Amino acid sequence: MTRSRRTVLSTGAVALPLALCVALAGPAHAGEQPNNSQGSNTEQSGGSDGTGIYAAARITYSGSVAEGGGRGNVVSADVNWTPPPCWYAPYLGAKDFKKKMSADIEGQMSAPGMGGHAGAALSELQRHYEDDYGWADTPGYKDYNVEKDGEGMFWAAVENPDEPDLLKRNSCNDLPFWVDNGDAPPPQYEEAITPEILAALAYQHMQLPDTEVSLAPEGTTKVNLPTWAWLDKAVFDEVQATAAINAPGFALQATTTAKPVSLTLEPGTKDAETHPASGECTINADDSIGEPYAKGKADRTPPCGITYLRSSGNGTYDLQATITWDIAWTGTGGAGGDMPDGTFGSTQAVTVQEIQSVNR
Repeated sequence: MTRSRRTVLSTGAVALPLALCVALAGPAHAGEQPNNSQGSNTEQSGGSDGTGIYAAARITYSGSVAEGGGRGNVVSADVNWTPPPCWYAPYLGAKDFKKKMSADIEGQMSAPGMGGHAGAALSELQRHYEDDYGWADTPGYKDYNVEKDGEGMFWAAVENPDEPDLLKRNSCNDLPFWVDNGDAPPPQYEEAITPEILAALAYQHMQLPDTEVSLAPEGTTKVNLPTWAWLDKAVFDEVQATAAINAPGFALQATTTAKPVSLTLEPGTKDAETHPASGECTINADDSIGEPYAKGKADRTPPCGITYLRSSGNGTYDLQATITWDIAWTGTGGAGGDMPDGTFGSTQAVTVQEIQSVNR
């Protein structure tokens, strides 16, 4: 039987998804609980049954991450890149899994009107975990593997709660499977948690600093008068976010690092010129961007800035300043690599006035 046979057990009958939903609701949500630690090292784990076997392995976050467990403010410059919608992670030890899954299956089997294809699917699921019934690349289990309790864990699907597409979120639909402590999950489970997946989740929860660009003149400028823009290196440091998961015999972590590389200015009106013409101000050798205005520079063109060509009238222009960050990651076992650049922008109100002339 091919891999599709495993998924048909969880999607081909009406009753079985209900059983699995009850069994796996815990890790589907508890497995993804970010903490806003702002640089501290948080420790978080699932419950214990008194034997040291964890009831769930949770991902913990540290560094610059969004408060309250939400998405961070970084936006991928690659519109085709998205964080993982789901993954497989350590769930329960053998005894706990037997208690949970067998109770759910028996409860569904005893429900009024249960029969036909749904009842047959439940019976097949029960045989899979109790009577060593397996197929192709998926071995069955004898009595839920309780003889190996403490030597490994059943892994199960975890949904990414920040994935808006329900179908993608539910795409990890294979049945829970056993992994011995210290072993990698079977290769057919391509969505099993890895340092790279953790790095992507750290990226998703990363909170970049809301840095306001320094302007001169500040707030109010004149038509045809160059407005200088800059960011000091002191407020333009790299940002890190770490995601980690720990379970008996299994531990992974990954740190995603964002380094600022450029600032893009959008004047908020077509009646303006940016400096340089592209509007992108690259980082200087000293890690600053642009150049602070100083007395005597009024007649110079700023290396980073804007010249407004028309008054904003009774209103203001919304100057959009977007910082581009180079993002890379490192993780357990020396893994690492590059990720898509990230961007984060802020808006500043700029008043542009006409230069008043005096008639004598």
